[in-house]
Amino acid sequence: MCLCGLSTGGWEGLVAGVVGCYTPDRVTLVGVDGVDGSGKTTFADELARRLREQGHQVERVRLDDYLAPRAVRHARGRHSPEGFYLDSYDLEAFRREVLTPLRTDGWYRPVWFSLADDAPVDEPRRYAAPGTLVIVDGMFLHRAELRDAWDHSVFLDVPFAETFRRMAIRDGCPADPEDPRNARYVEGQRLYLRTDEPTRRASAVVDNTDPTQPVLIRG
Repeated sequence: MCLCGLSTGGWEGLVAGVVGCYTPDRVTLVGVDGVDGSGKTTFADELARRLREQGHQVERVRLDDYLAPRAVRHARGRHSPEGFYLDSYDLEAFRREVLTPLRTDGWYRPVWFSLADDAPVDEPRRYAAPGTLVIVDGMFLHRAELRDAWDHSVFLDVPFAETFRRMAIRDGCPADPEDPRNARYVEGQRLYLRTDEPTRRASAVVDNTDPTQPVLIRG
């Protein structure tokens, strides 16, 4: 993983960190990690926009398009924190259809699974030419199976009190992270934070409590 130096100012430093890891003769993989509700997709889209403004070719991938089937996600129990942490995503398919081809021939599949249909989808492959920046957002990107994939990575650090406030509006879940109905998700993510230490492993850590003013706290 490239631990590139970042300047001290918000987006300017974040963009500079990614560009500093850019290599023109191959695809550069950038991971945007964070707990559920931390603003990963919006942040990754804005990062992509700013990089395109500088003339870079950028592709976007969402790990949520590589969810595991419901039977797999709930195999350890519908309320299991370990199941949420370990079984939410089809990481084997993600490596096979995204990470490996992006490092070889550039033809990758951006979408693999439909949550609504609980089934794989026949999504056409896309081509990322050498020099393309591919920004992937999703939870658990610093798990052992994925952490070595990234040329540069960002972890969005947002308190659970704020993320569940957002998700209560977005998804209708209880706003209190300690509500028993949230235990699967809170404890599963705490397990990830303890086990994989994403704030230590990420190239950059950003306080995204106010998504309109992300603050670079380590780079």
